Formats: sequence, C-alpha cells, structure tokens
Amino acid sequence: MAEVFRRPHLAAELAGRLLRPGVLDEGLRSGLFFSGLRRTGKTTFLRTDLVPELEAQGAVVIYVDLWSDTKVSPAVLVHAAVRRALSELSTPSSPLLARLRRLRGLDLGGAGFRFGFQLEQVGEAGGATLAQAFTELVDQTGGDVVLIVDEVQQAITTEEGNQMLLALKAARDAINPRLDTPGHFLVIGTGSHRALVSELTARRNQAFAGATSLPYPVLDQHYVAHVLQRLQDSGMAALPSLDTAWSAFQTLGHRPEEFLRALAQLQASSTASGLSPDQLLPVIAATLRSSAADLELQKVEQIGGLAIAIFDRVAQADGPARGLFSAEAGAAYGEVIGREVRVDEIQPVVNELLAANVLMRLGHGLYGVSDPFVQEIWRERKR
Repeated sequence: MAEVFRRPHLAAELAGRLLRPGVLDEGLRSGLFFSGLRRTGKTTFLRTDLVPELEAQGAVVIYVDLWSDTKVSPAVLVHAAVRRALSELSTPSSPLLARLRRLRGLDLGGAGFRFGFQLEQVGEAGGATLAQAFTELVDQTGGDVVLIVDEVQQAITTEEGNQMLLALKAARDAINPRLDTPGHFLVIGTGSHRALVSELTARRNQAFAGATSLPYPVLDQHYVAHVLQRLQDSGMAALPSLDTAWSAFQTLGHRPEEFLRALAQLQASSTASGLSPDQLLPVIAATLRSSAADLELQKVEQIGGLAIAIFDRVAQADGPARGLFSAEAGAAYGEVIGREVRVDEIQPVVNELLAANVLMRLGHGLYGVSDPFVQEIWRERKR
C-alpha cells in the first residue's frame, strides 16, 4: 500500500473550527463546502485525517461518497449511510459505540442506544425524517454529529437529491438554534466541480445558500519535499530540485498520482535522454498533464462520433449547457459528423455519457462536464 502523506495539523485546525468555533467561524455551522479538482487528495484527506480527528475530538462522524455508485440516487446513499451509523450505535459490541463511550464517558449499562423509530425506515415514506433521526442522535449521544458528503454536487442532479439536501437543512435548523442543545449537526460537503459546489451556497434556491464555500487546501511544497526526501533516502540519484519538482506538481494540477508517475518516468528516462532532471521533468509533466484526461476522453470516443459532438457542445459552453436535444443542436451535430442526426438519437447517447460519468446532469435540461480538468484539456486542444 502506498504511503499516505498525513496532514494532522490541517485536520486539527479544521476540526477545532467546526466543533469549537470562534466568533468568526460560527457560520461554519450553517455548512462547510470544499471544492477542488478530482484526484487532488480530497477523499484521502477526509478519510485518513479529518474523520479520525473529528472522532478524536468526540464527534460522531457519518461519511458518504456520492460517487461510490453513480447509478444509485444520492438520497439513497445518504439514507443508507445514516441507517448504518444508527445501527452501529444500537449494537453494544460495535467499535463506534465503544469509542463514543470512551470519549464521552457514557454509561449505557452494556447496551446500545435505543432510538424511537425503526432504523430501516429512516428517510422512507412513513418513517423518521432525517431531522428526526439527527435530532435524536444528537440528544442521545450528547454531542456533535458531523455528516460528510463527498462529491456533494451529485445531489443536485436529481429532484430526489435536492429534496435530500433540503431535509439536511431542516435537520440543521431543527438542532443548531436550540439554546439547550447538547451538540450540533454539522454538514461538510466536498466536490470536484467548483462551479456547482459554489452554487450550493451562492444560489438562493439551494438548501445551503449562505453556507461557507472554500477551495480545497491542496497539497503544497511540504508534500513535494516529503516525496523528494523519500526518493533520496531510497537511493534515487536523478532528482530534480525542489523548485522544479514543485512547478511540475502545479502543472499536474496538484495531483499526487500524476506527480509520482512523472517522477517514475524521470527515473527511467534521465540517463538515456542526456538531459538533467531539471530539464526533463517539466517536459514529462507537460506531457502527462495532457494524457491525464485521455482516459476520460477515450470513453467519449468509444461511444462514437455523435458522443464527441455532444461532449464538445457541453465542454465549450460557459456555464451549464442547455438545448442538447433541440433541432438546432441536432443540425450542429450533423455538421460535425457528416450526416443527418435525428433528435431521437441524441437522448440515448447522452444517457451513455452520463452512465460513463463523463457528463453530469445539473438540472432540468442542463448539463456539464463531470471533471473540470478534462474540460480544460479539451478546450486547450480545440484552440
């Protein structure tokens, strides 16, 4: 298993601001949303640093990744994660309950928590609402509950997902303003689509309008120096300078996997090329930056020429693309692929692009590229 670069100080700072906010951080209780490109370490930081730190400071943490199964409704994934956590807390032998007992000094007489509703019906018609479930969870455990929703922008792609976000807002509003509340309900969302994550907090019709939206704190020079030191310790001689390595890491979009791949290529090519590491690494980084998007773009090409034309229309749009199924759009696609395109041909191809997670639905009739980095590379190639 690859070594994980830990960021305990960042995790401790964020956890402290969330659980014990000062005057200027009280707004974080309305919701905290991070946005950053895919594969920049967001999920790794959440799972290996932030979640353990929040738990160490006494919070009950529920984590759900909306990209764990893109064919399943975001609402279904969130409800399932909540039910799992409640079930664990109801089980006397569960590690979650044991940790909570220890941190909060709870005496449950060898039993688990007993909730006043059927766990398997949380979020279902006729069952407990998320507001009821989280309120009882905060009251019974006597402390903070944090829900982390990874790739949160997926929630606004369906009406069911939007309703789920409204239900989370209702839970927040039912719990946090209480004068005698024993804890708070905190929502953290992360996403790879900056514009969409920003919309979650900026648009008045969104459930978390007014919440805090921040860029994800990407890995910095400390990470690059850490990698170079590990390579030096392992005996690698052809090493670039820190400045050159840092520049290459930035070129690669602060993506650790791509950076390690570039360094591996540097080690394999430095002797044969006749170039110094500082000369060769920028060339490798520039090449990998372009090829990093190729896997996603190959999905488009495999679907066919109409898919390429549709993807181009979406990728070239400033903001959400609309009118993909119009007669005008069909005529434009036809010009690209050299044949007439019937309007009824478009929907199946769009569905394939959605299933491949290349495009995402942003609302009724609105579409965007799932990964902004891929969109950026596509636009560069089209200039």
